Amino acid sequence: MAIHRKTVRQRIHRRIRKKVNGTAERPRLAVHFSGRHVYAQAIDDDAGKTVAAATTLKKGTKTSANRETAERIGKVIAEKLREKNIERVVFDRGGYIFHGKVKALADAAREGGLTF
Repeated sequence: MAIHRKTVRQRIHRRIRKKVNGTAERPRLAVHFSGRHVYAQAIDDDAGKTVAAATTLKKGTKTSANRETAERIGKVIAEKLREKNIERVVFDRGGYIFHGKVKALADAAREGGLTF
């Protein structure tokens, strides 16, 4: 029986989530990529609430989940968190390898003023 890439990523993500936890002062910045879209959200795990979110889901826009889109979402999520006076986050790469789109989103968020 073949092991699918998605199953492996989910297993890695569960392992990461045992260690990474977000609080009100330092929320967890979780990222996800589908074939077309990029999602990023800052989550307060203690309260079980999403503090801020950014995504490419807009009606009428043609996007693909590439590095440029990831950079744009990284800047947007950093801007939204800065408006809420949150500068420090815990980065949750979601089981993805830290290069390419994930690294682009993280670097853009750092340029936007977030520390992690």
